[in-house]
Parts: sequence; C-alpha cells; structure tokens
Amino acid sequence: MTEAWQFSSPGNLNRQLERIEPSAVEPAIAAATAAWRGWAKLGLTERIDRLKAVEAGLREISEQLAMGIALETGKPLTESRGELGAVLAKFALTFEDAERYLSREAALGGPFPAEVRHLSRGPAVVIGPFNFPLHLANGAILPHLVAGNTVIFKPSPIGAIVAKHYAEVFEQHLPAGVFQVVQGGADEGMSLCTDDRVRAICFTGSVGVGRAIAIAVAGDFSKNLALEMGGKNALVLLADGDLRAAAKAAALGICATAGQRCNSTSRAIIHASQFDRFCEALKEELGAYQPGDPCLETTTLGTLVSEAAHQRYATALQSGGNWLVEGAAMPEWNGLPGYYVKPAARVWKSFRAGMQCPHLANEIFAPLIDVFLAENDDEIIALHNATPFGLTASIFTSSRARFEEIGSELRVGNLYANLATTFSPSTLPFGGLGLSGNGKPTSRGFIRFTSDEQAVQFGNDCT
Repeated sequence: MTEAWQFSSPGNLNRQLERIEPSAVEPAIAAATAAWRGWAKLGLTERIDRLKAVEAGLREISEQLAMGIALETGKPLTESRGELGAVLAKFALTFEDAERYLSREAALGGPFPAEVRHLSRGPAVVIGPFNFPLHLANGAILPHLVAGNTVIFKPSPIGAIVAKHYAEVFEQHLPAGVFQVVQGGADEGMSLCTDDRVRAICFTGSVGVGRAIAIAVAGDFSKNLALEMGGKNALVLLADGDLRAAAKAAALGICATAGQRCNSTSRAIIHASQFDRFCEALKEELGAYQPGDPCLETTTLGTLVSEAAHQRYATALQSGGNWLVEGAAMPEWNGLPGYYVKPAARVWKSFRAGMQCPHLANEIFAPLIDVFLAENDDEIIALHNATPFGLTASIFTSSRARFEEIGSELRVGNLYANLATTFSPSTLPFGGLGLSGNGKPTSRGFIRFTSDEQAVQFGNDCT
C-alpha cells in the first residue's frame, strides 16, 4: 500500500501542501458495486438533474479550485482558470451526448419490432494525470455517471488535494457510493483496475503505466479499457504557410503548461524555403514566455511539476545538438525556490540528421522543441511519421488542397490547419493512434464507450 505523502508547491518549495493519506481500495469497490443498481435505475433525466447540482457547486468554488491547481502543479493561474472553464463546459456537452448516444433506438427491418438499448456497465475507475488534474478525469467521470455507472476516481498524487475538493462537491449531491475518490499511487491504481467488479477503466498517463494496465486486465476481455498516453506532436510549415503565425503557435504549443501536455508541440517540421526565417521568428516568440510564480495572473510560463521532471529537463539540455535557444532548468526565480525553467529550441538542418534525433520516440514533457528542416513532401511525411506516437499535428498552409494532400499521410488522431497542436477543443473527440491511445477517444462522444448495447426484439402477443 502506498505511504502517505506531502509535497511542496513546485512554484515555492518553502510552502508545504496538505498531507494526503492513501485510501483503502476494497471498501470503495464494495460501495460502488452496492450503489450501482440504484443509480442506474434512477433514469437518465434524474441522473442529469443530480449532476446539474454538482455543476452549480463546482462553479461556486471554481476560483478556489483554479488556485489549488496552480499551487499543486505549477500551472499558471490563467491556465488553471481555463481548466476549470473546461470542467464546467463538459457538463452541458456530456448531457447533449447522452441524448444523442444513450437514447433507445428503434431498429428497422426484421420480422418483429425491435430496438437497441444502452445498458449501464457497473463500477468504473478513472485514473487521472497531474497536468490536467480535474479536466481530463472529469471528461471520463461525467459520461460514466450519466450512463448510470458508479465511478471511483484515482487522481495523480500530484493533484490529489484539488481532486479531493472537487470530489467533495460530487459527494454532497450524489447518493453514497456513486462517486468516490481513492487516493494513492501505483499499488492502489492497479488494485482498482484488476478487481473483477470494476467493469470499465479510463487511464490518462504514460505509455509504461498504460501498457502495464492493459496487460494486467487482458484476461478479462469484457472489461472496457480506454487509454490516452501522450504524443510527440508536430507543427508542419509548408512553403506557402504563414511563417509568423506558425512561430507563434509553436511557442504557445511548447510553453503552455511548461510543455507538460500530451498535445504539446515538441517538434516543428519546416520546409527549407522557410527554415531560417522561422527559426528567427520562433526565437523571438519564445521570448514572450518568461518564468514566474504560477499563482500570479501575469505569469506566462509556469514550473515543472517535480524534482524528477526538473532533473529530466536539465539532462535533456545537456544532450547535445545545435541549440537555437539553449533553455535552462533553474532552482529559483525572483527569490522563490522551485522547479523553474526557460524554454529551449534545437535545430536539425538536414533530413538525415533529423531522422537520427534521439528523442523521436520519447516524451520529454518539458518546454523543448526540436526543429527539423525538410526539402520536400516526402521528407516532411517521413519526419512526421518517424515517431511511434500519433496524437495531434498541425499543418500551416494557405491551400486547402495542400492541407488535404499532406494531412492524409500523417498518422494522427487529431489534425489541425493553421492552429496550435494544443488547440484540442472539448467539442470534438480527442484520441490518438499508435502509442497515443487504443481507439477510444475521450472528450466529446466518450459516452459511446460507457455502456453496453442490448438488442431487443418483441415477438407476438407482447403488449
């Protein structure tokens, strides 16, 4: 069992945060199992009404939760407020999805009247990440609850405090056992996932952990597993693309959340005709992102989340290469000890050199971007597809035809034109190919994976 833990704020290591005790797994699963049938029988309308009360409760404490995210994870306050906005917006989107996907469907054809029903599955486990400690988990929690499943939320240990306050609002408005938080680490997470009573899992995090979960539950093929596991996302600038807009989007894409996003722009693939000017523009745009206290509204670049992440970035900065912007991992900023950083950019001036980049298969999860020169379409496509990930990509071009031509060759689940790779709105599905996911996209429409279909036929004399 995981031991209790207490972290310091990554933006001020002198500020100790609340101590968190791990939770017992068995009582939580037993309570979720006992509450499931009653919650499912309430009906869709009643479940939505209960969740609307939760939404109102979260709205009342949204600023408190946003500040909690900034304190606990080092995400700038403005970004943390944006996360809370996404949390609240997800309620209405989920309710709309329920009307679309969970309603009974009349089945056409066949010898007897028939319909397709959507059955709740039972207890679901949602394992959330540190970088969006509420938003990404919330995107799976709400669909499962609306579909009539009970939910156990296992947040990241970094994010556990704000997750506790988020959960308290659910617990105030929902029947006992319908929604619970289990605090802990890998042991608690694996115990939840492998229990036979748990019928669905949604995990957001690293490839290693996601693969371990998939192997552990492979024998229970009726258990639904949704995985979202990151990316090595590329911004592609074609010869006719807006260079300045691309540089601005690349800087945003790598500096948002200090590069700790699954959809961060960790690569830029630039046509040779634009390469030198893009590099100068990127260098200028990165200057707008300066480290600062995450709890200040003026901060544009927050901290990394932990000492391990800080050291990993420092090591990456020592790995060699042709640096456009050298970056830094700093032990303090303006007198505050913390995991502060400056962004870095490295350039690869030939196709052959770019294909030998040591980080094509690894997420660094820090504000570092590799910029690759490509002479033609074949090199652009090859450089892009050289990674085993396939989450997001953005193509900068003034031609819809060129966008379609290149985009059709890029192996990603989310493709954008003239937008940052971090755009990823909640109004669309969000999932990746390859190591980025297992074909069950979260965000809009995730409710499709929260229930079982049942085909029903009515023979004669059934009135």
